[in-house]
Amino acid sequence: MSTPPPSSTSRQRSPSPGPSATPGAERRILGIDPGLRVTGFGVVAVAGSRLTYVTCGCIRSDAKDGLPERLAVIVADLAQVIARECPTEVAVEKVFVNVNPQSTLLLGQARGAAIAAAVQAGLPVAEYTALQVKQAVVGHGKAAKEQVQEMVKRLLGLPAAPSTDAADALACAIAHAHGAVGYGGLARSGYRVRGGRLV
Repeated sequence: MSTPPPSSTSRQRSPSPGPSATPGAERRILGIDPGLRVTGFGVVAVAGSRLTYVTCGCIRSDAKDGLPERLAVIVADLAQVIARECPTEVAVEKVFVNVNPQSTLLLGQARGAAIAAAVQAGLPVAEYTALQVKQAVVGHGKAAKEQVQEMVKRLLGLPAAPSTDAADALACAIAHAHGAVGYGGLARSGYRVRGGRLV
């Protein structure tokens, strides 16, 4: 397996190592927000109704490289994340239809590379639209990226909001943890939401 450039992946970890962060955790979800230029990833541990942040970051490909090389970076870097964090399942955001057909095609290829990395590791993959993810985490499908970042920060008890790509990936993992059922799932987990905010 080729090794991608060291600078291609940036990540933010929890202070404690992932496996010891939640003793007896039954599930570890890797959320992926695919993109050819930047692919966000985030891992959360689920123990009962409790969500715990493990790590998040971004995989960046060099625009000067050819498409096959850029896709190879996504596959290789995600394979490293999977080997290091040992997720039990993967949640990937679905491609939306862009007004630019070429952009949609490239995004679809990046998404395919991300799914391939998960399938090669033998992990089950769930797929969610951006609307489903936003509805599950923020409460409505038209939420701005800043709202997603803020809700991810609060739901996971982070000291600061992650980058937009990493936050989208964590939001996808959170949505999967609650079955993408929106606030009903959050309410069953002990959260109360009013007017788009946690209370």
